[in-house]
Order: sequence, then C-alpha cells, then structure tokens
Amino acid sequence: MITKVVCFFVAVMSQNVWSQNQERSVLNGKIMANTNDLEGVYVVNAQTETMTATDVSGAFSIMAKADDTLVFSSIQFKENRVLLSAADFTDLNFTVKMSMVINQLQEVVVKRYDRINAVSLGIVPEGQRTYTSAERKLRTASALDATANAGTMAGGSISADPLLNIFSGRTAMLKKEAIVEKKEAFMRLLENMFSMDHFVNRLKIPLDYVKGFEYYAVDNERFTAILNSKNKTSTEFLLGELAVKYKEIIASELK
Repeated sequence: MITKVVCFFVAVMSQNVWSQNQERSVLNGKIMANTNDLEGVYVVNAQTETMTATDVSGAFSIMAKADDTLVFSSIQFKENRVLLSAADFTDLNFTVKMSMVINQLQEVVVKRYDRINAVSLGIVPEGQRTYTSAERKLRTASALDATANAGTMAGGSISADPLLNIFSGRTAMLKKEAIVEKKEAFMRLLENMFSMDHFVNRLKIPLDYVKGFEYYAVDNERFTAILNSKNKTSTEFLLGELAVKYKEIIASELK
C-alpha cells in the first residue's frame, strides 16, 4: 500500500515538473556594466530555482516564462531582480544593466612607525655603512674573494674576476658610475634644500647657469660634506661663497 502511495506522489510531481517545463521556454539575454569582467554572474529563476551563470561576454540562457522573476547576483555587482514580460522573449537584444558595488572607506588612519627599520629589527647591524647601487656593483667587481676556490686548493686561492675587470676597464667604468651617482644624489639633496628662487634671486645666479652652478658646488668636497650633514645654515653660508666664485668664472668667460 505504501509503495503505491509513493509511486502516486512521484507520478504527480513528475507531471507537475513536466507541465512547468512545457510552459517555459529558453530566454537568451546579456548583462551590461561599466566593466569588462562580466563572467560568472549568477542568474536564478526565483520561481523554479533553476540557475545558470553568464559567460565571458555576459551572455546567459535560462528556462523561464512571463511573470517569472530573474535574480542577478555577483560579488562585484549589486543584486538586480527583473520581472519578465512576454515581450522579453521576442526581444533579440534582451539586456539587463548591472551596477558595480562600490566599497567606500569611512576613515583612513595612517600610522608612522619611524623606529621600525632594518636596524631595529636586527636585519642590518647598527652603524653599518649603506651603499648605493653603483657602489655595490663596484665592490662586487673589485672585491678579491680569498675563499672563492677554497677546498679545491690548499689554503684557497684568489678569484681572478677582479683582475679581469681591471684589465677590461669595467672597474674604471663602475668607479665613474659610482661618482656620477653620488653627485646626482647630492644634486637632489641640494635642490630639495633650496628652491630655484633662492639660486636666482638670493644668490644672483643667472637662470641658465643654475644647473651648472649646482654641478660646480657638488664638485667641492668641503661643500658636499656640509651638505650631507643637512645643516642648512652652514650649507647656505658656504653656498654663498661658492656663488661669488662661480659668478666670477661666468664673468671671465663672457669677456
């Protein structure tokens, strides 16, 4: 008896599902949004709970009928519910516009951790000298590594790479590169410390000669030592002395 009842309900449910599918047809559509990332948006028929997802172009196909509600949802888009009409099934360009989800930050807090650095973390020993990129290349090219071949000969031997770099001229080239890099760093420090107005109106250096004066100043070892100390008063005082000498050079060249 129970078996007959179960079979009856299964038959009825199957009939209902078949009837619903008979009433519905395939709806082809496409989503639109202000982005090219249209793939993977879920499309759910709220009445039948059937589901599909959009492809790369945003297109989708789903079984539906008029008065069904399609629910479009995705992480990057706001949920959109569309009540279908009979006209939607004859529209070859049926599209659904989606709106992007915009997450606004209510507050941004910037914290400074000036005491946290490579030295405080124990990564770099305190007081260790730092090298520029060009200086590191020069040290690598000119360092004599006495352990380069240790283990292959008694007492080890000296790597021949530094000697080859000397004979090939690479060491000399890297030395020049390190000097130029250091001068450029001093130039940036000088320009950050003093404005163009200071050079032209305070020191009376002609505008066209300002860059030349900066090179002239950073060629002076006494000046770069004071400049590197970041003592603006001492730097400004010596810069004034150099400006007088530089203007004399300009005057002699213009005669």
